[in-house]
Amino acid sequence: MPTVRDFLTALQHIVPESLAEDWDNVGLLVGDPNQRVTRVLLALDPTCSLIEQAATGGYDLVITHHPVIFRPLKALRTDTPSGRFIATAASHKIAVLACHTNLDSIQGGVSDYLARALGLRDTRPLIFSGKNCELDCGIGRIGHYASTISAAAFLDKVKAVCNPPWTLEAGPRPDTITVVALCGGSCSDLADTALNLGAHVFVTAEVKHSVACWAADAGLWLLDAGHFATENPAMSLFRDTLLKKVTSRGWDLQIDAASQKPPLRLV
Repeated sequence: MPTVRDFLTALQHIVPESLAEDWDNVGLLVGDPNQRVTRVLLALDPTCSLIEQAATGGYDLVITHHPVIFRPLKALRTDTPSGRFIATAASHKIAVLACHTNLDSIQGGVSDYLARALGLRDTRPLIFSGKNCELDCGIGRIGHYASTISAAAFLDKVKAVCNPPWTLEAGPRPDTITVVALCGGSCSDLADTALNLGAHVFVTAEVKHSVACWAADAGLWLLDAGHFATENPAMSLFRDTLLKKVTSRGWDLQIDAASQKPPLRLV
């Protein structure tokens, strides 16, 4: 039976902490590295409902994409969502790990999986990590289709893969699309990079008003498919990757992907 520390070591071969951005907070955020691990729950967001599910289900390790502790805490108050999450985890001896921008950066990570699911070829990062990664690691992805498709057909692909509760657009919609750039999560600041690399469309989330205005003038089609919708599809793939790694080490662990819904909804 592995410990949390053993699990952290295994993760370094999949999502090295060295690939995380300097401003990020990844790794073990709550718990004892010497604690034994038998059941693992994987999720995008560290919500109170998630940690309650983990406590009820007897999980001793939770791995989330978004860190429960992102900025320094000045107090741990259990009448706040983050404080309640941490207190519940601690009281039930549940260790909590975060794999954030390191999971964004790797091959098979958030944006790489989205690019593959959309059927793109010859993908590469929009921004290379530059952190001695042996593979093509970095933020976002850009790739192309073997033949052009219509904008309507591309929209159908995005909706099928991401199942977004909404899709917003900015900039002119092209007649046909070959080159696609994307970045799961909030990456609208990379729109200029996508355009300079020849993208006909850039898929991301939380597009800023100023970037939407810029896209209209610059001639780039922007699609905002939602933060949750562009990142959550990769969680199932991450679970499969983790299962292969623990199985190769002879660990008999249960790893489940939690069922979460987008926190934002249309009214």
